[in-house]
This record gives sequence, structure tokens and C-alpha cells, in this order.
Amino acid sequence: MDVTRLRFPATEEGGEVSALWTCPDAATHALILAHAASTNMEHATMVAIAEALYDVGVGTFRYNFPYREKGGGGLDGRATCYTTVRSAVARAAERAGDLPLLAGGRSFGGRMTSMAAAEQAIPGLRGIVFYAFPLHASKKPSTDRADHLAEVGVPLLFLTGTRDALAELDLLEPIVGGLPDATLHVIDTADHSFKVLKRSGLTEEEVQRQAAAAVKDWAMKL
Repeated sequence: MDVTRLRFPATEEGGEVSALWTCPDAATHALILAHAASTNMEHATMVAIAEALYDVGVGTFRYNFPYREKGGGGLDGRATCYTTVRSAVARAAERAGDLPLLAGGRSFGGRMTSMAAAEQAIPGLRGIVFYAFPLHASKKPSTDRADHLAEVGVPLLFLTGTRDALAELDLLEPIVGGLPDATLHVIDTADHSFKVLKRSGLTEEEVQRQAAAAVKDWAMKL
């Protein structure tokens, strides 16, 4: 898998951030991927996601939020995250050419993408993919973080595990069911990091392949 490293201006105040572009020859879509709160675009999970998507014909544009680019611990403010998401989609569009554009990411990154889209429509975006939407804090079940989803305006795909401590399934299922164009793909025994129990019979690579196949199948129907 060939990887192109590049930089782009995230925000006027935050300066440039790094990104990684990968795209198979017969790609059908491009997915702009944001990382989880405590990781970055080069985390092993992000690499695994990109590799699995590459294998099913989906290009990826992984990028850092400014706080991770600087190596700091604190999160960026929401306005900075939203602007970074928009900048990433615009930069990815230049690379992707005519490929349909999807966006989203792992946990925090997916949520920032949907919140940015709910605040203001993102030009050219066909849909949003959540790799483990963080519906609530661990052991603090609630649904407040889903309030914005009805305002997003594009199809949504939720990839979630039955053991996700940040998205109890009995709370997430009715939310997805009540949205105008949302799809839920459940991974048996997976936790928030998509780690599965031995009884599932799946390896971590197989879990990522299953998730990538779900993304491809959903994207082809948009």
C-alpha cells in the first residue's frame, strides 16, 4: 500500500497539520479519517482501518487535529476541530478527483466530523462513517451526544461493538433507527477499540476486514 505524506492548513490560527493519503488503482470512494482523542493518524488502529479499506477499494485521507500535530495533551476547541474537518475534506477532494467523498473516523474524530457537518453542510460530502461513535462516557450512559445527528444532512454509518462501553447498544439502536438515513453495523463481542473476545472466532484483522466490507457495501448504495 503506497502512502503519500502531505501537509495542509488546518485553521488560520492552528497552522498546518499532517495527512496520509492512500488510494488503490480501482478505488470507488475516498474516506477522510479523523483519529480518536488520545491517538493520531499513525496509530496502529488507524493504520489497520486504512489497510482494510484499501483492500476493498476505498482510498483514505488520514489527518491530525492541531493538538496532536503539536504533540500536546489537551484537545482542541470545537471550532478548531470543525474547521480542521472542513479543511481536511477540501484537501482530500483535491487528491480524490472524481471519487465520491465520505468522512468520519474513530470515536472522537467521527463525532467531530458529524458535529462539523451539523453546524454547516460540508461541500461534496456524501456520507459519514463512525468507527465506534462515542455516545457517552464510560459507565455514564446518556444520549446527549447524539442530539446533533438529525441535523447532519447526509447518510450515516455506525460501526459499533456489542461490548462498547461508550455506546450501550440499547441506547444506540433506537437513535440510529430514528434518524432519516442511518445504518447500524454491529460487530459481535467488539469493544470500543474493536477488540473481540476469543469466542467470536475472529482475529483483529478479520474484524477490520468485516468493518471495511460494511463501509464498502453501504457506500455503493448511496
